[in-house]
Amino acid sequence: MFDPNKPTDNTTATAAEMRGQLNGLKDLIDTIPVGPPGQNGSDGTSVSGAIIDGTNTLNPGDAAQASVSWDGANVRFTFGIPRGQDGVSSPPITSFIVDGVSTLNPGEPATVQTSFNGASVGFLFGIPRGNDGTNGSNGSNGNDGGQGPPFTNFIVDGVNMLNPTDPASAQATFDGSAVRMIFNLPRGFTGNDGGTGAQGEPGPQGPPFTNFVVDGVSTLNPGDPATVNVSFDGSNVRLSFGIPRGQEGQAGQQGAPGEVTNAQLTTAINGTSNLSNMVSTLGMTVSDPPTQGEMQQIVNKLDELILALRR
Repeated sequence: MFDPNKPTDNTTATAAEMRGQLNGLKDLIDTIPVGPPGQNGSDGTSVSGAIIDGTNTLNPGDAAQASVSWDGANVRFTFGIPRGQDGVSSPPITSFIVDGVSTLNPGEPATVQTSFNGASVGFLFGIPRGNDGTNGSNGSNGNDGGQGPPFTNFIVDGVNMLNPTDPASAQATFDGSAVRMIFNLPRGFTGNDGGTGAQGEPGPQGPPFTNFVVDGVSTLNPGDPATVNVSFDGSNVRLSFGIPRGQEGQAGQQGAPGEVTNAQLTTAINGTSNLSNMVSTLGMTVSDPPTQGEMQQIVNKLDELILALRR
């Protein structure tokens, strides 16, 4: 049945609710009594149309109003519909308002005009009236004449969702017995993304990163900086070292043939590289990826080797 309080403010209009309201109006029209002269206040004519004389905007919170009158041929409506509360920003579409219904000639296509006032979608319908029927006969026993056909039906064929900022619209067609409507309504804005989920459990430790292979050690000139070349062959880290030799010592005095003094021996030894036997191997497994601590151990071992080779 028709409920003048629907749709309520700040709610999403549905096709079922609109269909119920329109069918409720039709039921009100169908209940208007029609009969022969002198019965039920009727002159025996049928309803030829429905006219909305006006729609008044009431204050927010006021009860919706509707009045019906009969001019002998048409049912005349006057509606009082409360406006929505003043919003602080652009509100969503909250209600639908029928601004008027015009009666067209029989056979003309039904029309719908829509407007949007920032809060409500307004509709202005043009509905063709039915063809004039023949008057009912007045029998001798006072039988009523036959009742005319229903005024019309309203069918919502679909509701399409538009982008949030698109204007609402509606299309209407008339198939000869029913007004068929398709509504295009903007959807709401997309909500914010959800927060980051909880961190997953750490996976198991992978296999050792690789092995280290020393490809060679080259002797550089005295004073040259030590060098290290590193390459990776897919399974091993390969190292090549360049280590400067010591400065050449000054030639000592010619000693006695066949004899070498301790001073000469010390001088000769000081001009050569020391043994590296005192430097232990790393003997470590490198993580994948290597950590800063593991790389620092490798650098420290290289410095230890370079210092051990110097005299």
